[in-house]
Amino acid sequence: MPNSLHSKQARTRKPSVQSNTEPKPEPQRKPKPRARNTKATLLRLWQYLKRQRAALFVVFALTVLSSGLSLLGPLYIGRAIDVYILPRDYNGLLSLCLLLVGIYLFSGAAAWLQAYVMASVSQRTVWELRQDLFAHLQKLPVRYFDQTTHGELMSRTTNDVENVSTTLSQNLTQIISSFIMVVGSLAMMLVLNVWLTLVTLTIVPLVLFTTRQITKRTQRLFKEQQQRLGQLNGLIEETISGQKVVKTFRREADSISQLQVINKQLRKAGTAAQNLSGLMGPSMNMINHFSFILLAAIGGWMILNNWTMLGVVISFLNYSKYFSRPVNDLANQYNMIQSGIAGAERVFEVMDTSTEYDGDSDETRSRQLTEPAGEVVFDQVSFAYQEGSPTLSGISFSARPGDLIALVGPTGAGKTTIINLLTRFYEIDQGAIRIDGMDIRTINKDNLRSHLGIVLQDVYLFSDTVRENIRFGRLDATGEEVEAAARLANADSFIRQLPQGYDTMLTAEGGNLSQGQRQLLTIARAILANPAILVLDEATSSIDTRTEMAIQDAMSQLRRGRTSFVIAHRLSTIREATCILVIDGGTIVERGTHEQLLASKGHYYELYANQFREAI
Repeated sequence: MPNSLHSKQARTRKPSVQSNTEPKPEPQRKPKPRARNTKATLLRLWQYLKRQRAALFVVFALTVLSSGLSLLGPLYIGRAIDVYILPRDYNGLLSLCLLLVGIYLFSGAAAWLQAYVMASVSQRTVWELRQDLFAHLQKLPVRYFDQTTHGELMSRTTNDVENVSTTLSQNLTQIISSFIMVVGSLAMMLVLNVWLTLVTLTIVPLVLFTTRQITKRTQRLFKEQQQRLGQLNGLIEETISGQKVVKTFRREADSISQLQVINKQLRKAGTAAQNLSGLMGPSMNMINHFSFILLAAIGGWMILNNWTMLGVVISFLNYSKYFSRPVNDLANQYNMIQSGIAGAERVFEVMDTSTEYDGDSDETRSRQLTEPAGEVVFDQVSFAYQEGSPTLSGISFSARPGDLIALVGPTGAGKTTIINLLTRFYEIDQGAIRIDGMDIRTINKDNLRSHLGIVLQDVYLFSDTVRENIRFGRLDATGEEVEAAARLANADSFIRQLPQGYDTMLTAEGGNLSQGQRQLLTIARAILANPAILVLDEATSSIDTRTEMAIQDAMSQLRRGRTSFVIAHRLSTIREATCILVIDGGTIVERGTHEQLLASKGHYYELYANQFREAI
């Protein structure tokens, strides 16, 4: 039976069944930075890059060609002075100038072509990285999403990945080119004059020391900048999603105040990172200017003493720029890629998070339920979201195929947690849950969930057509099956009144439908999944009385031969339940049918009396 909950073709993460009213870990709004191995991060990026060895070889060859041609320029300029300008050989000078034009044209063409190829390499690399990151997110446990803000995850999948893209496309070829220019210009300088080369090399230790002092501080600052950006995105995402709540309670000013605090922290972190990294350029320029002045002075002195020729010194001065500028560029580029490394680290932190499948054995991954009858047994199940604060203690009950089990009780009693454990969104701490005699911890999670149909109290619809939102319950369903499910859920009539009927596009979270209409679509989605076990988390809470009656009739037909669980606050909807479990404080305090529980005049009687005093 197709998977209705965790289909690999799902386009985005499904909402958690976790109720907001029950205990769960606090969201990590301000994740604490962890020190990471920069070398290891670069090696992991290389694992993506090396998949395109052929293209990288072309980039390298074009970079060598472009840089090599550029290195010929100063040599011919020096030759022009000594061989053609000083002897006044104008014909030879014209020929040499035309040669230089050709050299620089070919160099420019090669540089453009390598940039073109590198753009393709970097974009494909980032595409694969983003694909792997998103695929990994689909495998993470619900607990992870409860502990991490959605804005933080959005920041890592967008901003951090984009930083990696920028680093690869703009800095990688520059680093290769700079390295070639440094080595090539050094070789040419050694050929021209060894003594002047030694003078040039005196700046290298000073450059390395300055670079090290600046970059070891900027890496930490760029990491902090990315973390602050993640916090800002988290706040913005939550504020936009909860805009109705913000306006209802007039908290616009408070939201703006919160954003100002985080935005100020981001500004400070970003300013500190940019200011410190901005020292690199002026520092390198000052060192290079000093070196150039020193070379010009020593070279002029050597010319006056007839130890070298004017053209040689001119060529050498040009090569010294070719040597110092790439050294400067390498320093700046190394400083700039700290932002990319910080982004890559944050991406890999998510990808290193254990998935919900990591603890399963090979036997569990291969074990499946085949056409389950739907017998469910909870045997002394205990669970806590946070250690030391039990949510459920010693829960035991059984449900046979065709039974309707109703879970009632005060807010935070543990009703939704029971469903979380049945679906293995969370793992039990003690006891066992069995379906048809098989411990669910020994069953493949995807297979287990393929036999469960869940209608959540918190409705979630995708920005897609009505038809595709219903088909999300079973992706291989035909159009006729989708419409049949909608008719059973009493949704067909209002769908056909929409502008494009079943092909009407829904806005984010179905904002262009009423709450009741959105709920009907999710019920149709669950019907289409045709599950062996049906779970309704107050599924009719947003539907008017007339529609509720039609839904209850449809659900009665749907429940035949299936095990059904209903989390109910409106007790009028569960009078026909096979067994009602009254949950309070994480334990079952009462159980029985509607009539039995009313007769005992216990917890259920009090709950029912509060809702229907006139009926008692």
